[in-house]
Parts: sequence; structure tokens; C-alpha cells
Amino acid sequence: MKTGKFLKRFFDIIVSTAGLLLSLPLWLIIPLFIYIEDGRPVFFSDHRVSRHRKVYKHFKFRSMLRKVEQETGPVWSKQHDCRVTRIGGFLRATAMDELPQLWNILKGDMSFVGPRPERPFFVEKFIKKIPNYEKRFDVRPGLTGMAQIYGKYDTPADEKLKYDLEYIEKMNIYLDLRLIFLSFIITLKGGWAKFENTGDKR
Repeated sequence: MKTGKFLKRFFDIIVSTAGLLLSLPLWLIIPLFIYIEDGRPVFFSDHRVSRHRKVYKHFKFRSMLRKVEQETGPVWSKQHDCRVTRIGGFLRATAMDELPQLWNILKGDMSFVGPRPERPFFVEKFIKKIPNYEKRFDVRPGLTGMAQIYGKYDTPADEKLKYDLEYIEKMNIYLDLRLIFLSFIITLKGGWAKFENTGDKR
């Protein structure tokens, strides 16, 4: 088990470093388009809950209009969300809004594969409401995972938890590689927008 955890972390460090280097041109182009359409800020950051319920700062390219939750508080995004900008819709569909999370992976806040990181507001709510939800925090949250791939935009949190717990039980490098491959196929098809049902898209 320790060897598996070492391989997983080693893979995360190597691939996130390579991803950051290879994506450097996009770090110039994407902020420019966001700024042209809707001004600053070009990044969105908030707090998420990682392994052992450690809270960390989570980064994305901004895909929603500015200050969308200033009056409403935390709200789950949904398919065809009217708060999403035009460039934001493209970034979501191709998962390019997630590129800054390569830095979170390199730091060790996240892994490439694992349960989707959630905001503290929703974590407190789900822990009280959903049995075994706490077990999600036995591992680092992931950029992708079983719930992200096999769940749909309207899959409720308790159903997604089943995928997360199955992943935690079966977790190994081969499963990670398979899930990353499937994620890559979805990205090429620009199909990520239809999988959204989390409170983390901005």
C-alpha cells in the first residue's frame, strides 16, 4: 500500500510538472481572452477540503461572471448555467479552466485522480446529511475520478459518493491511468460541460 501511495505521488509530481511546462502558452492566451470579455480577475480561487479535511486554496481560470455569489452565497453550478461567460463555457467544456490545479497537484493539495474537491460549506452540509461522506477525506481529492467520469451533471452527492468510495477501495496506479485516459478522451470531445454538478466552477 505504501508503494502504491509513493507511485501515485511520484506520478503526480512528474506529470503536473510536465503539464505546467507544456501548457505555458495557454497561461498567456486564456487570461487574455477572459480579460477581453469580462475584465479582471482572470483567476478564481477559493478554499477546498483535502485529505484529512485539511483546507487549502484552490485555483482555476475564472469561467463565471464576476461576483456571482456575492448576494446568494455558495450555489452549485448547473448545466447551461446563465452565469457562465462565453469563454468560460469553452474552458469548462475542454476542462482548460482546471489548468491552474496542476499547481495544486504539484504542491500536494490534490492528486490527478480522486474524489472531486469540495468547498467547506458543502462538506459540513454533506457530512451531516450523507452517511460515510467523511471517508472521502482518506485520500487527496482529484482533478478527475470515477464520480467525475461516470456521474452526470444531475447525479446527487450521495450517488457520487458511491463512486468515490469504490475508487478508494480499489485505488491503484492502473486504475488511475485508465481514468486519466478516459478523461483525456472526454477532453478531446469537449464534453466536460455535461458532467458538471458541483459547487466549484467559476
